[in-house]
Amino acid sequence: MNSVAVPVNEDDSPERLQRLEGLAARLLDACRAQGASQAEVSCSEERGLSVGVRMGEVETVESTRDRGIGVTVYFGKRKGSASTADLRESSLEATVAQACAIARFTEDDPAAGLADAELMARPGPAGWPDFDDWHPWAIDADQAVDLALACETAGREADARIGNSDGASVSTSTSLSVYANSHGFVGSERGSHHSIGCALIAGSGEDMQRDGWYSFALAAEDLDAPARIGRKAAERALARLQPRPVATGEYPVLFQAEVARSLIGHLLGAVSGGSLYRRASFLLDSAGTRLFPDWFSIHEDPFLHRGLRSAAWDNEGVATRASALVDGGVLQRYVLGSYSARRLGLQTTANAGGVHNLQVGANAGGFEALLSGMGRGLVVTELMGQGVNTVTGDYSRGAAGFLVENGEIAWPVDGITIAGNLRGMFESIEAVGSDVDPRSHIRTGSILLGRMTVAGAD
Repeated sequence: MNSVAVPVNEDDSPERLQRLEGLAARLLDACRAQGASQAEVSCSEERGLSVGVRMGEVETVESTRDRGIGVTVYFGKRKGSASTADLRESSLEATVAQACAIARFTEDDPAAGLADAELMARPGPAGWPDFDDWHPWAIDADQAVDLALACETAGREADARIGNSDGASVSTSTSLSVYANSHGFVGSERGSHHSIGCALIAGSGEDMQRDGWYSFALAAEDLDAPARIGRKAAERALARLQPRPVATGEYPVLFQAEVARSLIGHLLGAVSGGSLYRRASFLLDSAGTRLFPDWFSIHEDPFLHRGLRSAAWDNEGVATRASALVDGGVLQRYVLGSYSARRLGLQTTANAGGVHNLQVGANAGGFEALLSGMGRGLVVTELMGQGVNTVTGDYSRGAAGFLVENGEIAWPVDGITIAGNLRGMFESIEAVGSDVDPRSHIRTGSILLGRMTVAGAD
């Protein structure tokens, strides 16, 4: 853990949420008065502070306060939406009127409408669950600058070969949101997010390498100490010095945890409702089929304590539920909101707005254990470019990392390309490590693929 001090100011979030709930109720009444058969309203407020330093000097200090109001109305199967950040009555009335005008002049869409009323989340006897995701950090700009400077200084002083810096940053934000609809659902949420990060440059002349590290958490006390982050950034930059070429060929490839979650992200993109009903996915009609080895699993847990995406309802008010996305290597379901579900003739999976806290099951030890088991291969620590085709599954991306010989890191490599097809890549997963990166709602350890094509220096 860390030594970051966490002062606390008086919390006015309950009163602010009440005001947002009252505003949402008034807007819903205004939508009904305009003749809307259904309506939904979202209201949000955000406050934040971010600072950046570089080479021991302050570069940026930014304080933000944002708010937004979104109104969506339905006249039968016709939909209209409008938004504003202006809370004056005249602006709110104009926003409702604009949404209604749009709906009146659009064509019918058979899939349009709120999620079904019987699917709405309801509080239990003790009320809504508490996910412990509200931890405001009462830090001022001077304190944030001090932390950023401590982070960068620790990294720059870690080794004489750290000759430059891309800077260090500290940020904190809180958000309040209310979603309400004409089914009678009203849901209020609040959350906090904090981060400390640093990027450093090692070497000189043509032999310079950049890398960094960061810590991200809902509560400031869960952040790594600034000095530790700085030293980790230095260690990573130094490890990349004097890269050597690697021959073109086929290699086992180990995606380190922080990049491994991108593989799961590609799966999510292919099984999301929008890609499926547009027929723009290589995984069309794949629910119920085996895509991964029979030991592989991905579980969604919306109720995780201090989870980065914990929620009792999705963006449409539908009650969330814990369920398997992949079990026994078989894709159990798609990722759907109500609109995409109707387009596909299915039912929403309570994923309007995205997935909640995915856990990829591990079948191996930590990173070192995966290294020792792969013999000769490639560790990928950074991915570049956007060479992923969701329609065909073809995958080709620039990468950097390390060559592995006899189960140990031999030397750094960069300027390579790794390629394959996602369906084949999923099938060739040999291991998932226990070294979970906690900085994402996709919680996975490193992922080892048995074979990928690597284009190297030749």
